[in-house]
Amino acid sequence: MKKSMIFIYGILAYVIFLITFLYAIGFVGNMVVPKAIDSGTELALLPSIVINVILLSVFALQHSIMARPAFKKWFTTIISPAMERSTYILLSSLALLLIYWQWQPITTIVWETHNKISIILMTGLFFLGWTIVLLSTFMINHFELFGLAQIFNNLKNRQTPNPKFQTNFLYKIVRHPIMLGFLIAFWATPRMTVGHLLFTIVTTLYILVAVKYLEEKDLKKAIGEKYETYQKEVPMLIPFTKSKKKV
Repeated sequence: MKKSMIFIYGILAYVIFLITFLYAIGFVGNMVVPKAIDSGTELALLPSIVINVILLSVFALQHSIMARPAFKKWFTTIISPAMERSTYILLSSLALLLIYWQWQPITTIVWETHNKISIILMTGLFFLGWTIVLLSTFMINHFELFGLAQIFNNLKNRQTPNPKFQTNFLYKIVRHPIMLGFLIAFWATPRMTVGHLLFTIVTTLYILVAVKYLEEKDLKKAIGEKYETYQKEVPMLIPFTKSKKKV
């Protein structure tokens, strides 16, 4: 019964993540969803900035703290290890849903293009970014990344093996293609408002700091010399900025 409940919990966490991910596309792109980054009643500038920065900080703190090996080690003394990744995904999704719900629009336009070709190109880049994000998860292990492999193995009384270090496809071009996809999606817009720009700048800074000073540090410690070689040969986020070598 406990394993079945963990399995159902993990499936629900994944479904909530999937809904949150799809909503993010509409939220950032100002399309389809009822509450987007530039929709809603606009408050005064300073309160809007403060609220939005707090919302983004809540997500950044949750996303970073719970991803650290020391936290995972402690957390799995409280809950089943099979639930750890699903819980991380669930709380990340809830933090994003809080952003969607409470985000304060600041609709002053920073840049806007009415050129049809430019609009098509920027929109194409926007969707390309989201496509890179999704495809990159499958280039490593999508089901392990989002906790599904763990709950399934737990249900079948199997031990989930430690994640393998993989450099497939886009991972041969940049070390963090998922983050690259997000950056492309956030910056590529034919109409950039102050609110959208605030969201993009804060998330860009967070990605750069988290990847360089937290995630890469953990990966070097876990993988060792092999990852250090990978760092030397493959750029972190900007493609083709290092000489091409076999990893």
